[in-house]
Amino acid sequence: MKTRITLLCLIACAVLPVTALGQGFTAGDRTLGLSGSGASDDDLDNTILQADVSLGYFFSDNLAGEFRQGVSLIDVPGSSNDYSGATRVAVDYYLGTQDLCPLVGASLGYIYGDNVSDTWIAGPEVGLNWFVNETTYIMGSIEYDFFFSSGNEVTDAFDDGQFVYTLGIGFKF
Repeated sequence: MKTRITLLCLIACAVLPVTALGQGFTAGDRTLGLSGSGASDDDLDNTILQADVSLGYFFSDNLAGEFRQGVSLIDVPGSSNDYSGATRVAVDYYLGTQDLCPLVGASLGYIYGDNVSDTWIAGPEVGLNWFVNETTYIMGSIEYDFFFSSGNEVTDAFDDGQFVYTLGIGFKF
């Protein structure tokens, strides 16, 4: 038992100085976020690649707006490559402004591309940004996006949405 407590104390002593480097966000900060993902089968065929970039601005210490652009490529042997995109805007409220910055928000956007029904998307989101130094942070979020083509479809479409998970790196400047 003593060994476990000692080990936990050593880990805490090693981690605390790193987490103390961050400054959180303040009004006027701008952000750049980058994330990506990919998947292939065991023969490295049937590949899906996705990249996302976001640009944000803090209106206050806790309220930020963001523009997000995502691009996807689906490569299936024997067929042409399929591309799709998603363009969104989001508003996020940050519950903390220090090293760990949890957030809640909502996004609205449009998806389009090959073999995708061009349509509107919207939904709530939660996330967490963890500063590793004064300007760099690890970002993670979960969105629930639902699809609709007109305003009167929004309530019906909420039940037929999808979860979107993001893990990436961000920079404030």
